[in-house]
Order: sequence, then structure tokens, then C-alpha cells
Amino acid sequence: MSEKLEEARLAKGKELFNKRCDFVLSVANLKQLPSDDKVEIAFAGRSNVGKSSLINALFGQRKLAKTSSTPGRTQQLNYFNLNEQLYVVDLPGYGFAKAPKDIVKNWQNLINTYLVGRANLRRVFVLIDSRHGIKKIDEEIMEMLDTAAVTYQIVLTKIDKISEKELEKVLKDTNEKISKHTAAHVLVLKTSSEKNLYLDELKAEVADLIC
Repeated sequence: MSEKLEEARLAKGKELFNKRCDFVLSVANLKQLPSDDKVEIAFAGRSNVGKSSLINALFGQRKLAKTSSTPGRTQQLNYFNLNEQLYVVDLPGYGFAKAPKDIVKNWQNLINTYLVGRANLRRVFVLIDSRHGIKKIDEEIMEMLDTAAVTYQIVLTKIDKISEKELEKVLKDTNEKISKHTAAHVLVLKTSSEKNLYLDELKAEVADLIC
């Protein structure tokens, strides 16, 4: 892609995320899902990977998505409406240890059923803490997405917390692992919500999905 085309692409992403975004509802039962008349994207990741922080940083709103230091706080599918063009969904964090097993099972069933049955879901952005890389629980989610034939893209978070050398290593390891997954997007994104690093690249990826 030429430099001018890439600049235009990044500008389009920034323009999209400068538009109004509102919280719609929290879904605990799939019967509560809004109509599927809009393109939909979702953010998934281990508990405390920084999903809510990233969503807030993307929209420049500190309190749009609720953040917490307590793993497993997001227990439902939280829906946000971006300018009547796009639904952004904050999925429940996975991999937490303190929640009761029956609750964990219910959340897993909710996510599984949602992923398989949501026809307007264009992509799931799977967040990975760059300090730890892809863990077994992440691999399980990736396999679930492969089976559901839902395209997903890895987003490394908190890259400001590691050195450039460490980032190169985790990028190499991540690329090796996603090459084995059929539904994984080939481009791995990197971000820092705290330092607002590389957010425009993620915005551009999202904007591409609604063209």
C-alpha cells in the first residue's frame, strides 16, 4: 500500500472513532441481543488484559467502558453503538480463577452461542498482554473461534511495559502461533492504552470492516 493510501486509511479510522459512541445494553441472555442490522466487532481477552482500557482509549472516553482491577468484573456482553454504523462488543474476560464454576460455565456458553450465531459479527479482536504472550487459555479461545469460523485478529496490549527487544520476541512468537490457526488474521497489532500508541492502526482496521 502506498504511503498516501495508508495515510488516508488511518485518517478514515480516526474520523470514525471521533464520532459519537454510546453504551447500549449489557446482554446476559442471547434473547436480549440487539437487531443485527449493523456491522459488529468484539473485543475478547483474558481478565485484566486491558479490554475496557483499550476501548476507552480508542474513543477518548475514560468512563465509556467500566474498568476494574478485579478479574472477571465484566460478566456480560456489553454493547456500544458507534454513530449508528457499528456495534462494539466488550466480551466477558476469560481465564479468571475466583468466579464460581457455574457462573464461569454460563459465561462460556453465552460466548460460544454468541460467536456461532451472530451473522453480522465481522471480527473478534483477541487481546494478548505483551508481557506474557499467548497462553494456553488464549489458544483455547482461538481454537473455539477457528471452529466457529469467526475471523479474529490478535492485538498485543501494554507494549509500553516491555522493551523493544522483548516486543520483537513476542511478535515473532505470536506470528508463529497464529500461523497454525485457520481463522486468525495474519496481521498482529500492537497497542498501549496508557501511552496511546498505535491506536490509529487499530481504528483503521475497524473502519475497513464497514466499507
